[in-house]
Amino acid sequence: MTKADKVLICYNEPVSYYSNYTGKEKAANDSEDLSESEFKQNLDIIRSILQKNYRHVYQLGFRKDIRTVIKSISEIKPDIIFNFVESIEGDTCYESYVAGMFEVIGIEYTGNSSLCLGNCLDKIRTKQLLSFNEVRTPRYMKLSYGTDLSSENVNLSFPIILKIVTEDASIGISENSVANNKHELNKQVNFLFENYRKDLIIEEYISGRELNVSLLDGQVLPISEICYDGLPDNLPKIVTYEAKWLPESIYYSYTNPVCPTPINDKLKNKVTKLALGAYNALGCRDYARVDIRLNKNETPYVIEVNPNPDLSPDAGFVRSAKAAGITYNDLLNRLAGLAFKRTGDDRFN
Repeated sequence: MTKADKVLICYNEPVSYYSNYTGKEKAANDSEDLSESEFKQNLDIIRSILQKNYRHVYQLGFRKDIRTVIKSISEIKPDIIFNFVESIEGDTCYESYVAGMFEVIGIEYTGNSSLCLGNCLDKIRTKQLLSFNEVRTPRYMKLSYGTDLSSENVNLSFPIILKIVTEDASIGISENSVANNKHELNKQVNFLFENYRKDLIIEEYISGRELNVSLLDGQVLPISEICYDGLPDNLPKIVTYEAKWLPESIYYSYTNPVCPTPINDKLKNKVTKLALGAYNALGCRDYARVDIRLNKNETPYVIEVNPNPDLSPDAGFVRSAKAAGITYNDLLNRLAGLAFKRTGDDRFN
């Protein structure tokens, strides 16, 4: 590979957007939150790997001063952009706008398109696309911000899980997100409305095994499973905000991935087919992760489609790639290669 190529790493500057991300009342002794600090710690690792194959590797943090951002990109003139922008100043709705900006100024970038990112961020739109393409997903309904549940007919079977429609990274998800009755549902709906002021999605909770299916350029990588062994029986087996970002929490300690997970061929084929169906229904490209739950009959349901999942060295997607024999170095350069291929570079055709 020529050393003349220019790669620009774009990422969002970490900024707090909500006063409370956990989906429940904050405890006085909450531990350090890794969500804002972890990526910057890994940025140097990512840059050093890319510098092995590209002579010029730059990095640029995004804020709302978009004119300055565009000016910087114009001065660097990158051949491709490594896109790690998930929000701007904490607002995730800008994620797809940034990709759209790259498209408008005519620079190819890694990962999923602006349309895919926008569709996957909106959980209602994701559900609609999955259903239209006959990809199995739990029954659901939308609660617009401020909805009075006493006037709503909740035609879903308990238990029910609540999520914010346009958030990711498990923001707003806690043990209180699984409601077993109307009282618990009302209480959590009111809490989420008060703290996040956004529309909610409520869906039937699938209580069985949780599988993560990572896909790289349409190839299904070894399947991972979230293991909840040791989690107290009174806590629902879900990946909460604490499980991802608060290392001193119970959920963080007892939400552990197993990759590859033991799975029989029949079930593996069903899960793989469903994940590929979701990947294609949402128009994913380059890389994505599809989260699947099994019911008591081992029927799989898609619960989330995650375009551009975390690429930190210890992240789930990277773990699945490693299980497939793909090193971290190879993974990053393969993703860069997919973007270069879209430029028409003959080396990648």
